Amino acid sequence: MQTFFEILKYVLPSLVVLAASIYLVKAFLNNEETRKLAQVKLDVQKISLPVRMQAYERLVLLLERLQLSGLLLRNNAPGMNSAGFQNALLQSVRDEFDHNLSQQLYVSSLAWEKVKNAREETIKLIHTAASKVDPEASSSELARQILVQDMETVSSACDQALDFLKAEAREFFF
Repeated sequence: MQTFFEILKYVLPSLVVLAASIYLVKAFLNNEETRKLAQVKLDVQKISLPVRMQAYERLVLLLERLQLSGLLLRNNAPGMNSAGFQNALLQSVRDEFDHNLSQQLYVSSLAWEKVKNAREETIKLIHTAASKVDPEASSSELARQILVQDMETVSSACDQALDFLKAEAREFFF
């Protein structure tokens, strides 16, 4: 029995030291893993943050370019009839939107939905105004009809989408 106590006298402290060592090494490794994951997330954020901010900037620019007053000025050509002007307006809207399709990767689904709605509302307003004007009328007649209809709306879809994008960008970046 004395031999057993003698062995226990040496083995028990060794087991306590071994258990403490295992615990400390495990805690250290877990801490290192957490630190490395945090560093990777920080590195990814340093890369993705400017790209995401640029996406918001580009979508704001898209929505500004979809504003009807500017759209009418950019696409009006002397001697154009209303049917040709309508086609030019619609093509401009589609081109602007298609150029920015990839930005949906960097914004929320709701923000992208608002941008799509703004495009659709702009197209719908152009079609509605064009249906009220003779296709052979001058482009200025169509432009006047579009502006009249635009003024009748309380808040355009472009304005709503702009406000939403600005608010979302402020939430994420400031």
